[in-house]
Amino acid sequence: MTTAPPSLSSTRPPAAQVGAIAWLRKNLFSNWFSALLTVVLGLLLVRTSLGFLTWATTTAQWAVIPANLPLFFVGRYPVAQYWRIWAIVGILATLSGLSWGILSRNLAKLFDRNILIGFGVAAAIAVLIPAPIPYRILLLALLGLVLASAWIGRLVGQRMPQLGQWLSLGWGLSLLVVWWLIAGGIGLPGVRTNDWGGLMLTMFMSVTSILLCFPLGILLALGRQSKLPVLRWIAIAFIEVIRGVPLITLLFVGAYMVPLFLPGGIRLNQLLLAIISLTLFSAAYLAENVRGGLQSVPRGQAEAANALGLNSVLATILIVLPQALKVSIPTIVGQFISLVQDTTLVGLLGAFEMLGISRSILANPSFIGRYAEVYLFIGAIYWVLCYAMSLGSRRLEKQLNTTH
Repeated sequence: MTTAPPSLSSTRPPAAQVGAIAWLRKNLFSNWFSALLTVVLGLLLVRTSLGFLTWATTTAQWAVIPANLPLFFVGRYPVAQYWRIWAIVGILATLSGLSWGILSRNLAKLFDRNILIGFGVAAAIAVLIPAPIPYRILLLALLGLVLASAWIGRLVGQRMPQLGQWLSLGWGLSLLVVWWLIAGGIGLPGVRTNDWGGLMLTMFMSVTSILLCFPLGILLALGRQSKLPVLRWIAIAFIEVIRGVPLITLLFVGAYMVPLFLPGGIRLNQLLLAIISLTLFSAAYLAENVRGGLQSVPRGQAEAANALGLNSVLATILIVLPQALKVSIPTIVGQFISLVQDTTLVGLLGAFEMLGISRSILANPSFIGRYAEVYLFIGAIYWVLCYAMSLGSRRLEKQLNTTH
């Protein structure tokens, strides 16, 4: 007895469901528990959002923000010298655009839709920001400078591909120029570090500490992996001691105990002590992140390098270390983000970074009680900084194919 073959209608695969409704069914309403959880969390989110919007539009007094914008961004920096800050931002915008264009010289399209949307949003913010009209024009000019520099960098990079090798030198020289413009000297009036503040001081401490802790952390990681007992013990002792105490302890030791051991009349700059504390603290944690990357590299990589004639130092620098750093990108960037956030602790020592300047603003009788508005504003600034670092980290991971 033979059976009839199944009809075509019974063997066809189920029709694929596409669209917003299909996505909602699959991800938010796949079963009764998921649907219940979606509804409860949705109602909670809507209620919270409506409460915040009501507070932001009726109760909040946002006048404290535009009235103190210069303090938030540059602290007590002399008003007559603001042009130096704008010059620094212009230099960084130009270098950022050139680097973007040169590194993207082989891409089919430099300005895709997402980038144009991002610049459009930034332009809208620049126009709507509660600042004097000349400052708004300068912000729009800076956005145009980034785009123009990127376009020029792409054209020049296509004609001279070797130009990308000089980007690091350009950024290194720009740091010296930035220091000269902020601090003064050699033709410019000096500005005391006590007058630095706001976002400018936060960025200065963060960038300087990152540039110092990165090579120190790598050296400590290599020292902990060294076969020389003295180097290994010194690296282990440093890492374990620094990681065993909170950062605020190091800051107070640098601010109040180190001067006790110095000869009379010698007083170290508080900003310098803060940067040293941030650098040592971050380097100890960074060393462990890099050490984890070093342990992930197969031993055969170093053995193959030695078989090709490279000594241990060259094998580590040229073969092992690049692979370890590539694997450690997420944890390294995470440590850098923590460093940016840790700069708020310097405000406890009297520095006028963003948290410190916020406390001084709230001490003004005209703005007493405006804690939510002020802290929400600086919190948004910190979020933008940290998210930009996270986004750059993901882009770098994608470019280096760290998952393969």
